[in-house]
Amino acid sequence: MNARRSALCLLGVTLAGLLGGCISSAGIAPTATRLDARPTVATDDVFDAWPEDRWWQAFGQPALNDLVEHALAQHPDLTRAQARLVEARAAIDYVHANLLPALDLDLESTGQRYTENGLYPPALGGHHDIDSRFALDAVYQLDFFGRNRAAVAAATSQARAAAAAEQAVRVAIASEVARFYFELARLVAERDVLLATREQRERIVELVRARVRLGLDSNVELAQAEGAIPRLQGEIERVEENMSLLRSQLARLAVVDPASTATLTPRIDDRPAPTLPTRIPSGLLARRADVTAARWRIEAALAGAESIKAEFYPTVDLAAFAGLSSIGLSSLFETGAAIYGLAPRLHLPIFDGDRLRAKLSFASAEVDAAVADYNAQLLRALQDVVHALTSLRALERRQAAQAAAQAAAEQAYALALERYQAGLTGYLTVLATESEVLSEKRAGAALRARGLLLDVALSRALGGGFADEDLTLAAH
Repeated sequence: MNARRSALCLLGVTLAGLLGGCISSAGIAPTATRLDARPTVATDDVFDAWPEDRWWQAFGQPALNDLVEHALAQHPDLTRAQARLVEARAAIDYVHANLLPALDLDLESTGQRYTENGLYPPALGGHHDIDSRFALDAVYQLDFFGRNRAAVAAATSQARAAAAAEQAVRVAIASEVARFYFELARLVAERDVLLATREQRERIVELVRARVRLGLDSNVELAQAEGAIPRLQGEIERVEENMSLLRSQLARLAVVDPASTATLTPRIDDRPAPTLPTRIPSGLLARRADVTAARWRIEAALAGAESIKAEFYPTVDLAAFAGLSSIGLSSLFETGAAIYGLAPRLHLPIFDGDRLRAKLSFASAEVDAAVADYNAQLLRALQDVVHALTSLRALERRQAAQAAAQAAAEQAYALALERYQAGLTGYLTVLATESEVLSEKRAGAALRARGLLLDVALSRALGGGFADEDLTLAAH
């Protein structure tokens, strides 16, 4: 009894000394500060015209719908993001298992020669035999300081970040497909203007030839009129080359056979005017998957640092076993072979060459890096919305000015052609005014296409149909 009491006292003194002299985590903590946009950015609290989940369908372009849907089903970037989400969910299961007891069934059989100078009786010392053990072994770690719970929280946050990142990839892919699609529509509209102009110039060539036959013009004017057509044809060839390149890029983005986009000729239809917020919408951060992913990465890094900090404190494991043990296989299942026991274990780091402090410093730096990434992503999100709104508001004014310029150019061209037919002006005046009309028509097509491209940019800037509250994980 006295020996047991002395042992317990010694154990208590030892534990007190260990707890007093354990490694300290003092002075190691993240230093970065997360940005808060609310105090510095004027927000629109009433805007509610957020993009739908399949916002691209609002353009009424069946070909675009097919391309986007196929891209979302087949694109490698999305497949990669989905694989990372599965990986992150599996990590939750893996670290969550540390909160539960582990139970193993072991069958061991070791042939050996027993020492003559140890604890074995003379009947065994110096002889060969088989040491057999058949038992259930259980281990349970008491998570007093939350190390395993913090690891589960880190894995869960990482999985939420992966789920948000997957949604961000979906928005990016759909936006890129729509952007290339409407760039192609702009080139189609430009080509249509050029083809119409070529037909018009061919009619003018016939007019000049008739005037030459009547002696009203010379071959100089005829050469000028005929030379304008090849130059225009060169422009047509350039535009058609760019159309072919865009079709190829669309096929790659949508992961479809290039033959399926080889004749794609989207048209620029009249678009409904988008509902614009007066300022940055107040709920933007919950609608941006990339910002949400960055925020969850901060939470994962913080929980990871907490898990490492818990390693500075004692860990207590409870181990138990029950089974059979014998020397020799023949007696393993005989009466008296039963074994059982309980083995608590306490572990406390005392000196490890500053490994734990370095590990915590690394984790703290990861928190700072995650905060910096979040701040940068937040600023990009705000900038995306400001740029889209600024450009859309400017577009309306630019289109009004362009429409007026085109009307004036068309009027000047009509007057020049009329005066030329009456013999009151030369052909160069007709050609110059016609060039102005061509330039304005191309500018008009470009502005109409830009309106569609800015609609795509605004839908992407406003989150592309993502909502933070819709982000869910499989139950664990």
